[in-house]
Amino acid sequence: MSSVAAIRTEGLGKTYLSGFLRRPFVGLSDLTLSVPEGITFGFVGPNGAGKTTTIKMLMGLQAPTAGNAWLFGTPIADPASRAAVGFMPERPYFYEHLTAWEFLEFYARLSGVPSHERQGRITALLERVELARFRNVALRKFSKGMLQRAGIAQALVGDPRLVVLDEPMSGLDPLGRVLVRDLILDERKSGRTVFFSSHILSDVEQLSDRVAIVVGGRLREEGTIDALVGSAVLSVDLTFTGSAELAGAELLRADELGRTVRLPPAEVDAACRAILAAGGSIVAVHRNVRSLEQVLLTEVERARVVNEKQLGVLA
Repeated sequence: MSSVAAIRTEGLGKTYLSGFLRRPFVGLSDLTLSVPEGITFGFVGPNGAGKTTTIKMLMGLQAPTAGNAWLFGTPIADPASRAAVGFMPERPYFYEHLTAWEFLEFYARLSGVPSHERQGRITALLERVELARFRNVALRKFSKGMLQRAGIAQALVGDPRLVVLDEPMSGLDPLGRVLVRDLILDERKSGRTVFFSSHILSDVEQLSDRVAIVVGGRLREEGTIDALVGSAVLSVDLTFTGSAELAGAELLRADELGRTVRLPPAEVDAACRAILAAGGSIVAVHRNVRSLEQVLLTEVERARVVNEKQLGVLA
């Protein structure tokens, strides 16, 4: 594995000129990131945060207006930087008259896959994304989820070192999401770098070695899941039977298993003793820890407060 980062940015930015008066709009500002080779990196944020803008610049689809970026040490201004990259955009457009096989063969040729390797590689990829039985069906007849899977297959057909996926879970049913999650994990196990954006934060938590959070065009947090989320227990859900009364406990539900209440961590021991003393039993104890969603919401709120203060100063 190379010591050179798969993706590196320094002060990367993009300002658009919009409207008749060509007023500037900052889509991304001062993004500095380093994505080591061989990991899965989640890139998250609300709509309009700058995720797709970043990816488009890395893929050469838009030119930065500030800063620099490199793929495996090669500047993104050089098309050669993307020679070892497989990419699926958020809204892929495919030649819909092609069959699934023809589509992958087309991209295999573009990616420089030797002719003697194409058939085996395409066959294996169609199996992996569960489209083998649709190999001779035109893409215009595919559902959105099937097109997503075909798009992921084309991102992998060139055997890339870096796979960039913009919202790969979009339009997928639960089974399709499991399939894509397994594909991403397989790619990481094989030593490839996977850089992906997603609004499905539970998937990001499961898949990512590191995560970056962008809000309002700015990087707000970056690190491992453990570092971002932490291990502190926020509350405890306690399910029990019996007649014990737990003062101050928040009742979540009552069903055939018993009553489930939510308690501060410091009160759990006393509650358990009270339940047992009253002749009841403990059915289940579930600790609630901070989630990536809560981290993101916190950063969105911080950004909102900062923006309001800035607007107040300008006023």
